[in-house]
Amino acid sequence: MLKTQKQKDILFDSFIYVALFIIMLTMLYPFYYVLIASFNKGTDTLLGGVYLWPRNVTLENYKIFLADTKWLSAFIVTVARTVLGTLLGLLLTSLVAYALSHRDLLFSKTYFTIIIFAMYFSGGLIPYYVVLRSIGLLNSFAVYIVPSMLNTFFLLIAISFFREIPGELKESAHMDGAGELVIFFKIILPVSTPVLATMALFMGVGQWNSWLDSAYFVQSDSLRTLTFRMMEVINQSNAPMDSLAVANRPTSGVTSFSLQVTSMVVSIVPIICVYPFLQKYFVHGIMLGSVKG
Repeated sequence: MLKTQKQKDILFDSFIYVALFIIMLTMLYPFYYVLIASFNKGTDTLLGGVYLWPRNVTLENYKIFLADTKWLSAFIVTVARTVLGTLLGLLLTSLVAYALSHRDLLFSKTYFTIIIFAMYFSGGLIPYYVVLRSIGLLNSFAVYIVPSMLNTFFLLIAISFFREIPGELKESAHMDGAGELVIFFKIILPVSTPVLATMALFMGVGQWNSWLDSAYFVQSDSLRTLTFRMMEVINQSNAPMDSLAVANRPTSGVTSFSLQVTSMVVSIVPIICVYPFLQKYFVHGIMLGSVKG
């Protein structure tokens, strides 16, 4: 009986592993194909048959891609908005969450009602555009930072997390004469690494991948983001943009498709490189902030 049960368990586990392996291949292969296509000669890729490794290895796609100074400017803007947007978003969201985590806070129910309402309902794109215009954020770098400094979803998670921190820590600090800001920066933040890392990961990815704000609220080419430039390349027709007209040279071997996949790689790789450093905090932080209350 035990032997039969053990065989069934082995068979079931084998089925699970095979299914997970197939799912993994399904998820990873598209990105792998984009990667090898970016290192393959564009005209050769159009012939087909490139599936597992580059058939005609070249760096010409990246040379043509990076030759345009607009891409360097877009990369700098994207890095700047990701770093500043994430840091300021973490700071403001954490500060507001710490204040709202006090159970004896006056009008706390009113504050939570406003937060929940703002999280589920939006005024729409046009009213949002009008608000940004009225406060002078249109066509400025601040339009990438200021609207995203307070995230209501992570605000609720941080509130739940802060409420689970033992009150004795704050009481002992109060007895030693520490103020709320000192307690927040010296006690609360150091013990909140899991939830802060989780918030930073989501905020950073959101800032890095955002392109709608660059399309709708910015007109200056010097403020365009990397993802916006990538979308320009991906959505281009068979006639390339003027800035990428060099890609039409027959001797380069670069095609519109090879530029598209190259732009994808350049846009994705930085986030992939950052993720492993925050991965160990990811599940722990999101569970602590969402399950406990």
